[in-house]
Amino acid sequence: MTDQQARVRDAAAARGLEIEIRERPAAGSLPEAAALLGIPPSGIVKTLVVKRSDGTYLFALVPGGRAISWPKLRAVVGVNKLRLPDAELAFEATGYVRGTITPVGSTTDWPVFADESIVGRRVALGAGAHGYSLFVEADELIRAYGATVADITVPED
Repeated sequence: MTDQQARVRDAAAARGLEIEIRERPAAGSLPEAAALLGIPPSGIVKTLVVKRSDGTYLFALVPGGRAISWPKLRAVVGVNKLRLPDAELAFEATGYVRGTITPVGSTTDWPVFADESIVGRRVALGAGAHGYSLFVEADELIRAYGATVADITVPED
């Protein structure tokens, strides 16, 4: 078990969140990753780190096949400016490298904003380390992190 996985497991346990971490081979695309995990592409949820103009961050949970709708997310958050930070800033904000980021065990508990389409589903997220996926009931994740649930995405082009 990697240090990051231990951090994920400890953080989940501290919040009473049941998770499953599953090893998986590398994938070249979302459809390939979904096939390897035996789930639809929409069952893979990207955890995107978003930077506010005041230097704080938030997590946006975005299901596969969808992208952040910046106007929708800005409206829900109540700010005029949001952006995706570079990989180094995302690591500094979470302690996880891009592609492995999850709110579970992040070095800072940033607010979580979940797209409404994940409600009621079992989803796969980054697990803190490459080659692993974290499976969790989205509703339990939302509860454990007090996430704001809203329509924050649009279909990807």
